[in-house]
Amino acid sequence: MPSQEKDIKKERETATVYYNQAIEGVDYVNARKNEEFLLNEQNIKWISFKQHFFNSTLIADNEFSKEESFVKTNENPASQEIVKRIEAQLTIPYKHTANEKFGMAFYFGPTHYYTLKNYNLDLDKMIPTGFSVFSYINKWMVIPLLNSMPSINTGIMILLLTLILKTILFPIAYKTYMSSSKMRVLKPEIDEINDKFKDNADPMKKQQETMALYRRAGANPLSGCLPMLLQFPILIALFAFFPASIEMRQKAFLWTDDLSTYDSIYNFGFEVWGYGDHVSLFALLMFVSTIIYTWMNSSMLQPQQTQMPGMKYMMYLMPVIFLAVMNSYAAGLSWYYFLANVITFLQTFAMKKFIDDGKIRDQLLANMKKPEKKSGFQAKLEEMAKQKQIPNKK
Repeated sequence: MPSQEKDIKKERETATVYYNQAIEGVDYVNARKNEEFLLNEQNIKWISFKQHFFNSTLIADNEFSKEESFVKTNENPASQEIVKRIEAQLTIPYKHTANEKFGMAFYFGPTHYYTLKNYNLDLDKMIPTGFSVFSYINKWMVIPLLNSMPSINTGIMILLLTLILKTILFPIAYKTYMSSSKMRVLKPEIDEINDKFKDNADPMKKQQETMALYRRAGANPLSGCLPMLLQFPILIALFAFFPASIEMRQKAFLWTDDLSTYDSIYNFGFEVWGYGDHVSLFALLMFVSTIIYTWMNSSMLQPQQTQMPGMKYMMYLMPVIFLAVMNSYAAGLSWYYFLANVITFLQTFAMKKFIDDGKIRDQLLANMKKPEKKSGFQAKLEEMAKQKQIPNKK
């Protein structure tokens, strides 16, 4: 497999063998290992030598026999021209008759989702669209959008994709903002509880009073976290697909000539450990916008979060780690994250302008004046806590 792309390291991470088994379906060889093993468990429908964006596939009309079939992969990390060497041996069924036929077909071409899917042979499973249900984000939204208007610049299509996703996720962003606002306006009451238990004499009692305050006010400290978790499937799906998307291969945008790989505005001429040998401007934009978002978000932290030791530093450490990863990743993905951060800023500023914290506080104070309704489960928890506080009688 000769090198055809900008980053031979990424080519080696994706170059491997895929094969379709008669019973268990599509499987593959670990691209990060040199392996040799027999394919002697099931007959084989097709076998493919897959590179980053292209593949060479041999397809049987029926099935190759599993007897003595094997694959072998090997790479030479020192070579800058050869990605890998891959070998496969397949057995053709033989019935010892006078005349026998065994039909086969070759596919040499791009690893393009719709092209492969049209063959109805599960060839499209060679494309990393994400795990399980995450893959449908790419299959039902990202891939159709990128293929719907090929005349439009791919960088603009990523902008459209970001706008669509952020619009869909706006209710989640709104709920997260409202949750943070409720925690923020309750800070005076939280400070009173902290002062009451400042010596940390009874942490359980402090926690009970804090949760009782939230319950009376109608605020849920977890409601701001859970909606954010719903965004992770999108991030995971895009992280898997963008670097493998042939729709982005060699598509120029702004200063980069290829959105499928990293952009470089400066080359060091040597390797910086943990960062790389170049500077990606798209990754820097993503990093700066994430730092700004982190700073902005820290002012909206829930009161109990601001007291968590090390929380502040962890918030700023994650963007630094992400910068090291994204510096050598697909520029299209960094462009998406940057746009997502910018749109988040605009949404947050808009919500700050139209949502009055004073009205939220008035509503929470009104809730606290209402008779408290306890569920049976809450009553049992409080009773158990009281029993633990009663000293054991001798």
